[in-house]
Amino acid sequence: MSSAIEAAPAPPTSRAAGRPPSPLWLVLVATALPMFMATLDNLVMTNALPVLHEEFGASVEELQWFMNAYTLAFASTILMAVALGDRFGRRTVFVIGIVVFTLSSAFAALAADPGQLIATRALQGFGAAAIMPLSLTLLAGSVPLARRPLAIGIWGGVAGLGVATGPLIGGAVLEGWAWQAIFWINVPVGIVSVGLALLALPNSFGARLRADVVGLVLSGLGLLAVVYGIVRGNEAGWDSLEVLGSLTAGGILLASFVAWEARTPAPLLPLRLFRDRSFTVANLAGFGFSFGAFGSIFILIQFLQVVQGSTPLEAALQTSPWTLAPMVVAPLAGLIAPRVGTRTLIVTGLLALGGALFWLTGLLDASVEYSSYVAPFIVAGIGMGLVFAPSATAVLATMAADDHAKASGTNSMLREVGVALGIAVSTAVFTGAGGALNPVDYAVGAEPAVLVGAAVLVASALVALLLPSGKTVGAATRDEGSARETADRDAATEAEPIEAAVAAG
Repeated sequence: MSSAIEAAPAPPTSRAAGRPPSPLWLVLVATALPMFMATLDNLVMTNALPVLHEEFGASVEELQWFMNAYTLAFASTILMAVALGDRFGRRTVFVIGIVVFTLSSAFAALAADPGQLIATRALQGFGAAAIMPLSLTLLAGSVPLARRPLAIGIWGGVAGLGVATGPLIGGAVLEGWAWQAIFWINVPVGIVSVGLALLALPNSFGARLRADVVGLVLSGLGLLAVVYGIVRGNEAGWDSLEVLGSLTAGGILLASFVAWEARTPAPLLPLRLFRDRSFTVANLAGFGFSFGAFGSIFILIQFLQVVQGSTPLEAALQTSPWTLAPMVVAPLAGLIAPRVGTRTLIVTGLLALGGALFWLTGLLDASVEYSSYVAPFIVAGIGMGLVFAPSATAVLATMAADDHAKASGTNSMLREVGVALGIAVSTAVFTGAGGALNPVDYAVGAEPAVLVGAAVLVASALVALLLPSGKTVGAATRDEGSARETADRDAATEAEPIEAAVAAG
């Protein structure tokens, strides 16, 4: 759903200078375990949506808020969490995030109606916003430079595992227990994670800049108003005061946010970053990627249960060719990107994913056997894998090192906004076309909803053509000093492919 600062920062300052370093394995567990927990909850609920519809009598509108409450809370506070960690201590804010996430998970398991579950999912998002960016920052500052590439590689693999196994774990838990268990499993993990963080991690600090509270409020309320208007459009009427007022208010708030960020001395979102072509185009393509891909996933994973009659676990296994393929393809794409260029891989990946969705729209019928879905699922997974690593690299390709944290956080925020808007728009198209949560009507709405996602992905591929090629000269042609500098920089960005996946989920 996902996420986070994708480039490891320079070694941070710490007030625990006399503290002996913790073993690498302990640092990895302390940072990766809570990150895995937060990553898992991006997609763990997707298989539970039909179950929650039956349990609560939840409407289509409420089902999407179960997802978007988490995503919007995460997206709107991730940059603020980074700033608070710099000011008050990264471990301190990290632990607070774990506590908030753990408590809200317990409250979610106890929810008795859709409203309570939506509220607790939002609280989970606030906790995850502190966990995701600071886990990598703390890891990078807790291991020696020589071992950082190994540590970041393992951390990135765990993050990717959380994204890929979210639907599988959710399906297995639902099959063997009840929907509440997908939240209860976070509680013991959270308790252990707090102890590990306090034991293994130093409390590092960064630049103590003034928190941009005004920017946080304007962006958060603006996004909420826009998504609310889209969600309510079909039910209340697109020309109703409720919907028009919400969309207008959201537009005004977001415009005010941009105006405020242009003049405040410590902006939440530094607009100067968008002067960089690679950064701007990569973010536009990444936004479209999240919008098209995850809006469609939201529709398709329910299709397998509502129309095809699969159980939650069966649906998770059936979609695994899609969700697991990026774990194989993304590292390979990262390796070949310097030779073929990030632009080529991103455009190819977006076109492959968009083409797979167009392919799937012709198969959305109860009479179609599952075997017909395997090939487009694999193509979709390959397409996603080709986008993850190169797009994260393109965001930081020409950024100054001092801007890596803000640039990566901005990229994660925009991806999460894309997820929220993608789900909202796909659902609006679904319901507007006559879709409903029954086997007969679901396919009617699913086809145009997935078509919209496919069209957005193709449009994003066209935008991505504006990227610089992204080809780099091999390290072998540089002198020894430059090669060493490049290796350090590559180590700092090794986590980008998977962390980009987290932000999108």
